[in-house]
Amino acid sequence: MAKEVFKSVATLLEGVTVECVSRDHKFILDEPPELGGADKGMNPCEALLSALGACKCIVAGAFSKAHGIDIQDLKIEVEGDLDPDGFLGKNKEAKIGFSEIRTTINIKSSSDEDKIKEFIEFVEKTCPIADTLVNTANYTTDVNIEG
Repeated sequence: MAKEVFKSVATLLEGVTVECVSRDHKFILDEPPELGGADKGMNPCEALLSALGACKCIVAGAFSKAHGIDIQDLKIEVEGDLDPDGFLGKNKEAKIGFSEIRTTINIKSSSDEDKIKEFIEFVEKTCPIADTLVNTANYTTDVNIEG
């Protein structure tokens, strides 16, 4: 199968409020007031954590039947440690991004416990967002200056 290109456009609206658009879907990202925002949406770090949890849920939902797993309820909690002094330039030693990300998978299922654990290992290995975080992608930035 050929590679598929996913696209998103982020547009600064006002202050630090950003509209994100992919295909025909959009959402607002912002910062809380203590980080200079108007709190009109989750911030990008929260969105990243949400994307990771959602991706694992989607993989689980998409492959559970093929693996013989009965998912009655699935909730994935994701949290990350981030020192704002890093990106605010207050501490040159602080990591700018997350220093650690943790997930907790809460699953209700009538399936065998060992089979569930094996399935969760599959989910972890198959989640594109987790793979991108663990095995970083090549990253480039182009700049177009409009006058």
